[in-house]
Amino acid sequence: MSKSLYLPEGYKPILSLRETQHAIKYIKDIFQQALAFAVTLDRVSAPLLVTSNSGINDDLNGTERKVVFDIKEINTDAEVVQSLAKWKRMALHRYGYNPGEGIYTDMNAIRRDDDTDNTHSIFVDQWDWEKVITKEQRNIEFLKETVRYIVKAIAYTKRKVNLRYPQLTSQICDTPYFITTQELEDMYPHNTPKERERLITQKHKTVFIMQIGNRLASGEKHDGRAPDYDDWTLNGDILFWDDVLDNALEISSMGIRVDADSLKKQLQEYGAEDRMRFEYHKMISENILPLTIGGGIGQSRLCMLLLEKAHIGEVQSSLWPDEMIKKCAERGITLL
Repeated sequence: MSKSLYLPEGYKPILSLRETQHAIKYIKDIFQQALAFAVTLDRVSAPLLVTSNSGINDDLNGTERKVVFDIKEINTDAEVVQSLAKWKRMALHRYGYNPGEGIYTDMNAIRRDDDTDNTHSIFVDQWDWEKVITKEQRNIEFLKETVRYIVKAIAYTKRKVNLRYPQLTSQICDTPYFITTQELEDMYPHNTPKERERLITQKHKTVFIMQIGNRLASGEKHDGRAPDYDDWTLNGDILFWDDVLDNALEISSMGIRVDADSLKKQLQEYGAEDRMRFEYHKMISENILPLTIGGGIGQSRLCMLLLEKAHIGEVQSSLWPDEMIKKCAERGITLL
């Protein structure tokens, strides 16, 4: 069991199990409509599986084991997606989307190497979204503007939820504070990246931490990022302060995607130039795929934040270590 499991003293779920199920659907209905309107997105269907030789699956930090299996009628292995960062960009090209237009989809994944705790599950559910942009929009200000739209959609959803369930009382700050990972290290040089995230989010409540992937002045990375979807100079994470967990909660990882130049640079730095054999990477280097911005927004994490829950297992069904189930039950936390 994860050593980072946090069991709040005196915690009692505000909503019953049945009310929670109703509220989860309400949140998902409200938020995806608000997101689609704010960012101009169409809903599309997306794959659960991709072939191992496609190069489309998300490699995350490059160390996580994928769920791989063979298929009787197909002469190649299949993989359960880890995210749809690459697939979405291919889909925008295939479907003929233009600048200012985008897509979102429900993404379900299995991340078998995740350590389970209050906010991590081996089952991942999120809204994956992607939008075509112009070359002129590949800048920090456009990134910040998009973040503000997403944060306002989340804050709007929280207000709607609180109106339906007035026993819920927490609020969402709808004005994000922007800071780079280097600025954060300079501010808290003696703290770990996670400690820095907690300190800055406790202070500002809603934070967008930018430029994740490159090494900092200390020689360390704030966090790992795959080299072939986000441009490490134009990406970031949205975090909210969670009163129940007394900690920062990451809801979204997003960014402006790599162009031909940043893809080449990041693959070299990562030591992954061999990925250029894949069609996806070739289409970026040859400027065939559109320039895009996109990200993922955790569905269960958003639900636990808005419903003031202590554990992600209160809003999703997954598998948990027996010891975690027992300890949570002792503190009034029922895992689905």
